[in-house]
Amino acid sequence: MKNVGLNPTRSGFLSLLQQMGAKISVAQLSAGTGEPVGDITVETSELEGMDIGGSWIPNVIDEIPVLAVIGTRTRKGIHIRDAQELRAKESDRIHAVASNLRALGVQVDEHPDGLSVPGGQTLQAGVVDSFGDHRIAMAFAVAGLLASGPVTILNPSCVGISFPGFFELLDELTSNAG
Repeated sequence: MKNVGLNPTRSGFLSLLQQMGAKISVAQLSAGTGEPVGDITVETSELEGMDIGGSWIPNVIDEIPVLAVIGTRTRKGIHIRDAQELRAKESDRIHAVASNLRALGVQVDEHPDGLSVPGGQTLQAGVVDSFGDHRIAMAFAVAGLLASGPVTILNPSCVGISFPGFFELLDELTSNAG
């Protein structure tokens, strides 16, 4: 991916994935529009999984839905705590993620402040609800890439709130992968 914004307050997701064993390299190109911009290269990786809480949460709060999806494919799973603020976003994101993962045949435990998603699970085909929340819709579009069959997202257009070209970019990235 070229010319990706690398604002340190928004790149916790990349750091967390690297800590789990993801092969991600970042080449910083410039300050672009006043913020760091660079190219990101990702290689197929075996992820360990981890406990995510405490100081990680402010740096990955918006990425927790997709982290829960990724957790299904890790060796040890992902356990998210200290994220109770997710219950008061555009939707109750903790409930939305747990409900949608279950709809795709995944075991998940919902907690007042997070989720536990055991690793080594296969996402099945199914229908999920965006709950009108752009982060949920984007996370489950990624789930569709990992699932054994098609994943249908109800009300996917809510992605336009924050990332109008998301589905086109996801299609382009997956078409050019590997």
